[in-house]
Amino acid sequence: MQLKVNGFATYCYTGGKPFDAAKPTVVFIHGVLNDHSVWILQSRYLANHGWNVLAVDLPGHCRSAGDAPATVEAAADFIAALLDATGVKQAALVGHSWGSLIALEAAARLQHRVTHLALVGTAYPMKVSQVLLDAALNDPAKGIEMINIFSRSTLAAPPSALGPGTWVLGSNSALNRRVLASNTAVNVFHRGFMACNAYANGDEAITQITCPVLFLLGSQDQMTQAAAAQGLIAKAKAAGKQVETVYLPVGHHQMTEAPESTLAALKGFLNSGT
Repeated sequence: MQLKVNGFATYCYTGGKPFDAAKPTVVFIHGVLNDHSVWILQSRYLANHGWNVLAVDLPGHCRSAGDAPATVEAAADFIAALLDATGVKQAALVGHSWGSLIALEAAARLQHRVTHLALVGTAYPMKVSQVLLDAALNDPAKGIEMINIFSRSTLAAPPSALGPGTWVLGSNSALNRRVLASNTAVNVFHRGFMACNAYANGDEAITQITCPVLFLLGSQDQMTQAAAAQGLIAKAKAAGKQVETVYLPVGHHQMTEAPESTLAALKGFLNSGT
């Protein structure tokens, strides 16, 4: 689905179903060098089981125009504008990696407009090593190789995600190259990593949310290690938030490395209280 957000063409995948703002809505937010397609199994399932799905390409990424967000806060403002543009009064937010920080900040700002918050492959602070920042800026091909090696715990996807025998490292590397090439004005690889590295409002944001929160973490994740989410989890619990934590025996790409388990966790969480 194409629509205008902040005056720019914006693409949202709706899971193959017509958009219906009257249905309960879930917004999927991708991470650095990704797009809507990383949520393919989860978005299609929910779209076919009573949910209105908006799996967005962030501005300046692939099918969406506009300036690529330089900060988590700017991206959170975009999510608020997206809900306004679609006429959605309330929505669940599901974010992966950088997208998890965007979802967290948006939930803190939007308050009761957010019904559920799912943070997939999250960490806070989400510091990026100088080696990766330099590679993203000066040698993106090397950087893409590095993040795909660090992100993966398997080389072949279960058949429910991408199809039997799919080479997930190669396919995700190709997606990363395609996303990078989609914006000739800005290096979205480096800009996204810088946004992750600079975000400093996570501890405050988690105390401001008004909805249940799911932490969906990979026990073998080398990009956003599960240990790096524990401070945020503790802050949420100390603030009296309704917290659910699920650990999967995979790396950083839970959606394709453990697609059914990821879907089951999201399905159970999103259907609670709807």
